[in-house]
Amino acid sequence: MRPRIRRRPIAEINVVPYIDVMLVLLIIFMAAAPLLSQGIRVDLPAAPAEPLPPNQREPLIVELDKDGRVFINYGAEPEQPVAPETLLSRVSAVLAHRPDTAVLIGADAAVPYGRVVRLMGLLQQAGAPSVGMITATPE
Repeated sequence: MRPRIRRRPIAEINVVPYIDVMLVLLIIFMAAAPLLSQGIRVDLPAAPAEPLPPNQREPLIVELDKDGRVFINYGAEPEQPVAPETLLSRVSAVLAHRPDTAVLIGADAAVPYGRVVRLMGLLQQAGAPSVGMITATPE
């Protein structure tokens, strides 16, 4: 006579190890998420200004760092500097598809005013009807 093997019904599968693994992964992702957000360090000048309305679409942001490099938040690599010709084509493409998109410049406080004005002229040449400035709130 053979010994009888007791089989568990499917309803008795222990899911506690799966929950433990999921909680460990959650903690890992929560710790790693702030490290994934990268950006360009721009020291914005402080000025009192009203924020954009919450129902407005995401604006097209062009950043100018203290070394004179230009970045745009549109494209495959927003953390890579772009040439003026690339900036013209990207801004033109966005405004052709979404003409109501706000165009904003975030320039470092150490950038000479002339560079900011040249960038504004370049954006208007690309078809931006108006260009706004990003500022930090005064403390």
